[in-house]
Amino acid sequence: MTSLAPVPRAFYDRDTVAVAHDLLGAFLVHDVAGEVRVGKIVEVEAYLGESDLAAHSSKGLTPRTRILFGPPGFAYVYLIYGIYCCMNVVTEREGSACAVLLRALEPVQNLAGRTQGPGLLCRAMGIDLRQNGHDLESPDFFISPRDQSAPRQVVARPRVGVDYSGIWATKPLRFYLDGNPYISIK
Repeated sequence: MTSLAPVPRAFYDRDTVAVAHDLLGAFLVHDVAGEVRVGKIVEVEAYLGESDLAAHSSKGLTPRTRILFGPPGFAYVYLIYGIYCCMNVVTEREGSACAVLLRALEPVQNLAGRTQGPGLLCRAMGIDLRQNGHDLESPDFFISPRDQSAPRQVVARPRVGVDYSGIWATKPLRFYLDGNPYISIK
């Protein structure tokens, strides 16, 4: 692995599905009290703004969702079940309220515990509500580009746990690296 540096904001300021595809194989980096944790992103889900009934932004602009409506390239971290944090990266232009949920990582450096599933991913990476709204161009918490020369095959499937969202539950907006042993569910 070469030196890790943040992708530029323009990386996130694009179509959400394209960003989701390009995140696969990229590296999530978090400096936790001097210990640099690194994981390769192997599974994600795209959320397409206010019309997407599975997206938090479908309820409109609220104190919880304001990060989603902001500029691209920021972390949207929220709590589920009162115990697990989940991390999204905000995509597209300001006001679009689109994001990509990080679902699973392949451990690369200083990761202990399971990384399959968004809550376990955050726990292993030391991500909590303090990272909500964090600029992903910062030197301590960022995404570094994937190795463009590495071959990969991307699989598209419906998202997990969004049965309540009608037709949006069946859309193939979950993407993962085919054959990777760290994906959360096939």
